[in-house]
Amino acid sequence: YVSSLFSIPFAVAKTDLPPNALPTLDKLANRMNTNQNIRIQLMGFANGKNGSGSRARRSSLFRALSVRNYLMKQGVRTTRMDVRALGQKSIKGVPPNRVDIVVQP
Repeated sequence: YVSSLFSIPFAVAKTDLPPNALPTLDKLANRMNTNQNIRIQLMGFANGKNGSGSRARRSSLFRALSVRNYLMKQGVRTTRMDVRALGQKSIKGVPPNRVDIVVQP
């Protein structure tokens, strides 16, 4: 059992998918479409510096959902993707504006 992690950085205060993330997501979608056993966890993070914790959670949710929606358009079923909005619960020293994708084979 080996899980792998991808991290997709987002611009501060942005929730739309950054274009430079698409090649990575295309590879992941191809992998998931050829192996129906793969599940992923989408964990969204956002910093709450300019607002409340609830705003950070909302931003982190929208980021994770934008990744999920892109993968859905590539043919990955939503039942294989778990979305978690973690808001400001980021590890110290790791940029908070991101979505981590944990691949569970």
